[in-house]
Amino acid sequence: MALRIRTVGGRGDLRAFIDLPYRLHRDEPHWIPPLRLLVRQQLDRRRNPFFQHAEAEYFLAERDGRVVGRISAHVDRNLQEFQGNRWGLFGWFECEDDQEAAGALVDAASAWVLQRDCDRLVGPMSFTTNDECGLLVAGFDRPPIILTGWHPPYYGRLLAGAGLGKAMDALMWDLHVSERSRVHPAIWELAGKVESEHGIRCRHFRRKDLEAEVGRFLEVYNAAWERNWGFVPLSEAEVRAYAKELRPVLDEHWAMLAEKVDTGETVGAALTLPDVNQVLARVRDGRLLPLGWLTLLRHRRATNRVRVFALGVKREYQHTGVAARLYEMHYDSAEATPQKGGETGWILESNTAMNKAMSGMGGTVVRRYRFFERLLVDGAESSATPGGEFSGDWTHEVAGDGSVARVDA
Repeated sequence: MALRIRTVGGRGDLRAFIDLPYRLHRDEPHWIPPLRLLVRQQLDRRRNPFFQHAEAEYFLAERDGRVVGRISAHVDRNLQEFQGNRWGLFGWFECEDDQEAAGALVDAASAWVLQRDCDRLVGPMSFTTNDECGLLVAGFDRPPIILTGWHPPYYGRLLAGAGLGKAMDALMWDLHVSERSRVHPAIWELAGKVESEHGIRCRHFRRKDLEAEVGRFLEVYNAAWERNWGFVPLSEAEVRAYAKELRPVLDEHWAMLAEKVDTGETVGAALTLPDVNQVLARVRDGRLLPLGWLTLLRHRRATNRVRVFALGVKREYQHTGVAARLYEMHYDSAEATPQKGGETGWILESNTAMNKAMSGMGGTVVRRYRFFERLLVDGAESSATPGGEFSGDWTHEVAGDGSVARVDA
């Protein structure tokens, strides 16, 4: 059957673009269907503030009028400026087990970013590393936790067959915050000195002031993660959009800030999210109407796991024990809520210190996500940096032997 690649045009095309994964994965119990409303908002060039500094094209693969695959191609000017690169990106990849279709989709995305002076194609990112990103390549037997995806095993083969190579892997580790006795005593000692010796107070988010609180968190986020592979800071408009999106799932028990008592400066933050995927799994078609809202309301307090999405400390305060205090607060929250564990990450595979720390705390890698790349111009060098160090993301200030160790997520 003839294969055709075309761009998304009107509403019908966009509906077909959105619908494809619901058809492909409808019988897969580990796939968590996203809410269609939120997907549509994210793809909307008028509503998503990402498009204030980026442009994108959406492609469909068809065989005799039947959609068999999709992909996006996008260029983020903020990313290129911040990282000093010429990356073009792809995301939203979904496809039947059809190598010809997958190759043609990657070719279309490559050609589109090459026309915009990019020297490589990197992804999947939908649309940045601040969003759901990476392709699942290990851990297919577990349902994904909030803001992570599930992909069938053959997707990696399709992308490799389309001429994409590995750029970077990111890891998800299991997490348990119910046994304080397993934690090195020096952590509790550090945590107890944060306010008395350094004048820093740690507190939970104030839900009534959520937009400002998310802004304070993202101030730390943008400062602490700046050296990460593929990172791009969030704009003020994106901060407001994230605050609106997080409001329904945020639990003050799991959202924390560290502030200087005398100046009010935010110096550290932690955002751990209850796993709303456990609820979304019950809304298999991704639609809120007619009964989706009722299902969400009925089960929204039934989550029993969390994802440590981010925990960071500004560089100049990483010696103060703030991370230890935020870590201690996670144990306090586990005692006050139904959630006793979950997952932490993702964590770059190149981040040796953090991965060693997670292993030392008894954690195990439960899922692996891969970023792929295709070099588009002669002389371009791979963006992968195996074994490299990235600083600032998650500081856990005491290693298993009591020594100071900086670890990044």
